[in-house]
Amino acid sequence: MIIVEGKIKGKARPRVFNGHAVTPKDTVNYENWVRLNYKEQSGKYLEGQIKAKIIAYYKIPKSYTKAKRLACNDNIILPTKKPDADNIAKIILDSLNKIAFDDDSQIAELSVSKRWTEEQERVEFVLEVID
Repeated sequence: MIIVEGKIKGKARPRVFNGHAVTPKDTVNYENWVRLNYKEQSGKYLEGQIKAKIIAYYKIPKSYTKAKRLACNDNIILPTKKPDADNIAKIILDSLNKIAFDDDSQIAELSVSKRWTEEQERVEFVLEVID
């Protein structure tokens, strides 16, 4: 399980200036952070078909009542906040191209979940080769 602590970012669209596409700085920084965490915590290079499981943990808002916090902890209430699950998967998988695998087209199975946490906001993911 690879853990990427910090504010969760989704893949942002490139901005076009004078006909040139520029990736936003936040996206580049987060992709570099994901790469660094992967290299430190695993660093394995995978070949073939890959299964990816990604879980984004959002901090429970302090404004929530005790009852609502309990419902969050029991996964009765799930996060429906930004960034979107598909953008979380995109930034994680794009950042691992040429690091964990040759290309993210190798991902044959993908699972993305959003959960609440009382701990540090983070994204956790596992990559496995499908036999």
